[in-house]
Amino acid sequence: MTKSVVVLDYGSGNLRSAERAVARTGASVTVTSDLDAAAAADGLFVPGVGAFAACMAGIDALGAGPVIAERVAAGRPVIGVCVGMQIFFDSGVEHGVETKGLGLLPGVVSRLTAARIPHMGWNTVDIADGSALLAGLPAESRFYFVHSYAASDLDALQQAGAKVTTASHDLPFAAVVEVGSLAVAQFHPEKSADAGYALLRNWVAGL
Repeated sequence: MTKSVVVLDYGSGNLRSAERAVARTGASVTVTSDLDAAAAADGLFVPGVGAFAACMAGIDALGAGPVIAERVAAGRPVIGVCVGMQIFFDSGVEHGVETKGLGLLPGVVSRLTAARIPHMGWNTVDIADGSALLAGLPAESRFYFVHSYAASDLDALQQAGAKVTTASHDLPFAAVVEVGSLAVAQFHPEKSADAGYALLRNWVAGL
């Protein structure tokens, strides 16, 4: 049976590239801001590009936060990508301003501590034991990153029972976090060639 996926349109994100990437797995994909559709779909994909505060403003204006939280609480699959990952954390700090996030993952998203910002290009990851999203991928798999901010409190995530796949840009940060029905990725699966396709295929297979 074909799985249904909603790519949430809240005014931020590479919607069409996300739609094409998920559709390639064989899922039936709809790009919409309709919250009833977002609640009903087998899987919900939350994209995001740009600033944390702008993405949260879009989520809040749409009223999508409770729908996302209810899905996660009910064990219904949600995936967030790039800034669409970051907004799942408690808060984000940009230019000295802290913005409240969805609060479904512990920790603060803050500027990378690195000599070169942004972190842009291909990078390997240290795949977490038991990762469902990255199951079957070789250890040397590379993914495409474009970001200046990240979640770096790995201890808080592990204490919350999350499986944390890390990448490093001078210092380690969370590249993929999986806990219950929620999965988030800092890199862009839709720009990550075969490895990104394999991740999305794994996610759809689990819906």
